[in-house]
Amino acid sequence: MTARHCGAIVGAMLLAGAHPVPAQQPDPAAAARLMDELMWGREPVGSPFTLTDHTGRTRTDAEFRGKLLLVYFGYTSCPDVCPTDLQEIALTLDRLGPAGDAVQPLFISVDPDRDTPDVLARYVGLFHPRLIGLTGAAEKIREVALAYKAYYAGYRPPDGGDYVIDHTGFIYLMGCDGDYLGFFPPGTPADRMAAIIRAHLKE
Repeated sequence: MTARHCGAIVGAMLLAGAHPVPAQQPDPAAAARLMDELMWGREPVGSPFTLTDHTGRTRTDAEFRGKLLLVYFGYTSCPDVCPTDLQEIALTLDRLGPAGDAVQPLFISVDPDRDTPDVLARYVGLFHPRLIGLTGAAEKIREVALAYKAYYAGYRPPDGGDYVIDHTGFIYLMGCDGDYLGFFPPGTPADRMAAIIRAHLKE
C-alpha cells in the first residue's frame, strides 16, 4: 500500500514512505485508530523517553523542560515528506528570531537500524544547527511513537527495492512542562507555526 492510499484513509494523516521489518505491512486500521486518539484526545499524548542523540549522547525528555518542543517522527531515507517538514521547522526557528532559543526541535528516527548517530548527524546538519536527531533500540522507538500516537510501518515495495516506511507526518508541539499542546498537520507553513508558537511563548 502506498503512502497516498493510507493518507486517503486517514484524511489529514500524511504517510511517507521503511521500518526494518520488511514482513510488516502498512495497517490503515492502526493508523486510523491512532489518528482518532490524537484528534479527540482520548489518550494522553507524549511520554518520558531516554534515547541517543546524533552525537551518541543519551538524552531524556526531562533535559528539555523549560522549552517548547517540536517533535517529528521520520527517517533519513525518506524521499520527500521528511525533508520538506524539517525545512519548515528550520524556517520556523528562523522566523522566531531570538525567541526561537526557547524552542527545541527533535527529529526521532523510526528507522533505527539504518539511522545510526553518525547518519543522523549528517542529516540533521542539513536543516538547522539546533535540530537534534534521536534514535535508539527499535522497541524504545516504538514505545515513544505509540505514546505520541505516531504511526509507522515498514514494507518492501513490489519492485523488490529497499524497504520503505509509511509514517505519520505530524509535528507535535509540547509545552515547557512536557505537556502536549497540539500538533501541526503536514504541510503547515513556517509562518503559521511561528505565529502559534509565539502565542504560547507569551503565556
